[in-house]
Amino acid sequence: MLKVRKVQEERGWAWATVVAIIKPLLITTTKHEWIDGEKIPASGGCVIAMNHVSHIDPLTLGWLLYEHGRLVRYLAKDALFETPVVKHIVRDAKQIPVSRLTTDAAKAFEAACAAVRDGECVGVYPEGTITKDPEGWPMRGKTGAARIALETGCPVIPIGQWGAQEILPAYSLRYHAIPRRTARYKVGDPVDLADLMGKPITNEVLHEATERIMAAITELVAELRGETPPSVRFDPRAAGVKPIGNPHKNETHKDDAGKNKRRRA
Repeated sequence: MLKVRKVQEERGWAWATVVAIIKPLLITTTKHEWIDGEKIPASGGCVIAMNHVSHIDPLTLGWLLYEHGRLVRYLAKDALFETPVVKHIVRDAKQIPVSRLTTDAAKAFEAACAAVRDGECVGVYPEGTITKDPEGWPMRGKTGAARIALETGCPVIPIGQWGAQEILPAYSLRYHAIPRRTARYKVGDPVDLADLMGKPITNEVLHEATERIMAAITELVAELRGETPPSVRFDPRAAGVKPIGNPHKNETHKDDAGKNKRRRA
């Protein structure tokens, strides 16, 4: 039985509005299974690291964290901070903008470290985007979560998820509400980075910490799926896949162009 923790932090109008609108929507259109949620720290700065399978999972995961007493500050793509209406919500909710694939990403790192030092819960998708793995497994991770943890000394709490992609498939606007699908989450123990803390934060140390984080997340996802993950994590760059965005978009455009060309012929 879920032991709900009351959020102790000041919510602000954005959080109050989102909870009032999104929570009833999720309750009526989705089902959920939360496993080991008590492992989420009740207070104190921490990094929540999870796999990414759908554009809806920041909401379903945010709900899990909220019901366990935490308001999450995501590292979110900067485009959201320029989107009408949404920009006011993400700013008031103190989300952290990330300019992906640019040098400005360092600003997000500094803001995330400051939030952790202030005792806040920072949510990071180490993959940096929805997984490009053909079977939906966690793919190669980026070093952001590890860097924040090593810089601040905070715990990294891994969470594996599966099922949100059935509610809203990746890169789709087709929301599946009937019948209700189940988003499943399993919270793991803090990733053991003790031997890396205090060392110079070199690329080698960062990649070792990142590998441990991704291994912990993948193990949780494997438990939820009841399957064995690939022995080698998918690497978009090595596979020639776009690192961010819809990996099939160009293919779709090519297919459409080919169809139009055949019609004209």
